[in-house]
Amino acid sequence: MSEPGERAVEAISFDLFGTLVSVSRPEDPAARVARCLREQDVAVPDDWAARYGTNYADVDPGVERPLTDHVLAALGEPEESMATVRPAVERAIRQAFDVPAEPRPDVEATLAALASEHRLAVLSNCSVAGLVERSLETAGLGTDLFDAVIASVDCGWRKPHEGAFRALESALELPLDRLVHVGDTAATDGGATAVGARYISIEEVPIGALPEAVGA
Repeated sequence: MSEPGERAVEAISFDLFGTLVSVSRPEDPAARVARCLREQDVAVPDDWAARYGTNYADVDPGVERPLTDHVLAALGEPEESMATVRPAVERAIRQAFDVPAEPRPDVEATLAALASEHRLAVLSNCSVAGLVERSLETAGLGTDLFDAVIASVDCGWRKPHEGAFRALESALELPLDRLVHVGDTAATDGGATAVGARYISIEEVPIGALPEAVGA
């Protein structure tokens, strides 16, 4: 429930991984990507692990670099062949990270309760194109329930950078002081407070208690 003088909450956005869904992340992402690249007939250098762990781009803090671009750089592909190799690399990355997602406890009932009074959105740090949407689908949540689904790979900014939350503001056409952002990591999701939104940590407020916490 809003206090006197506060603007009413109109929308609630959620982090995805660790907040709405659980996934089994690859224990060795470099090895998983290498295997999938070979299955796409892409030659993988012998020193792949070192290459995968090397930063090839000098980008500003908060800027998201698509994993496809990183992998192409790690492969050492010349500029003239990147357009040819890119589709195979994209397929390999999708295969490497497209693992089953499960909704976390109480998520489905909570989203249904909140949707009756609020607009809902997802704002997720993810460098793999399409993975956020696929994870929502495989978890049985789908995208139709949300007014906006934004991944950092699409908007170009990673939380806690202001740019990520401004992308959400633009998509919802809603001032951020009318937004509550829910997540599991204060270092990233907590960036919502710097742009005027309210942040709720699921470590402090369990998912099932969110409707009461936001006054639904």
